[in-house]
Amino acid sequence: MQALAGKLVSFTMFILLVPSFVSSIDEDNNNNIKKVISHKLMFEITLHGFLLWASMGFLMPIGILAIRMSNGEECGRKLQILFYVHAILSVLLATTGAIMSIKNFNNSFNNHHQRLGVALYGIIWLQALTGVLRPWRGCKGRTVWFFAHWLLGTTACVLGVISIYTGLGAYYDKTSKSTKLWTIAFTVEITVIVLIYLFQDKWVHIQNQGVPVRPSEEHGSIGNEKGTDK
Repeated sequence: MQALAGKLVSFTMFILLVPSFVSSIDEDNNNNIKKVISHKLMFEITLHGFLLWASMGFLMPIGILAIRMSNGEECGRKLQILFYVHAILSVLLATTGAIMSIKNFNNSFNNHHQRLGVALYGIIWLQALTGVLRPWRGCKGRTVWFFAHWLLGTTACVLGVISIYTGLGAYYDKTSKSTKLWTIAFTVEITVIVLIYLFQDKWVHIQNQGVPVRPSEEHGSIGNEKGTDK
């Protein structure tokens, strides 16, 4: 009888412990699944950010500097070809980043980064379309086209920079990982690009400062000064 009672107690303990053991295994499995999903999501977020930075934060500003250099350089034709290649690559990278965000992220559009991204994608493709439909120089509508293309490009650059900053903020909100280093690095990059952009306007003037003035030019300038004095 005592042996039977002992077996009943053992069986009861087994029945009571098995569910808790199974539930703990299930909980561990669920935690592992969550870790795998979060790791996958982390990779997708990082790749999305890199693609958009490469497109809007690197290729587009560098392309603007290159096309400005091509206006006064002997190798302007090569720079123009590189500019077209960079423009196509920039659009493809931005489109890939957009497809990733639509496919893998929760697009509730409840933050500034997502709303800004939708507007940015539309402007990028609209500007690319205006570039393909460019009229010949001297044709009617060339001035309107140039202004529209310039306005779209400038807007895309500004929104692209803002989108990268808001994306870094969204990354911090999602992962709680500090983005201070990346923010500083991107700010330094944009500052250097802006300084080079401003320096390009003054480069020819700076070069001319070291060129000796010819006597005819000097006499001409003196004559002009006397004429103005009269």
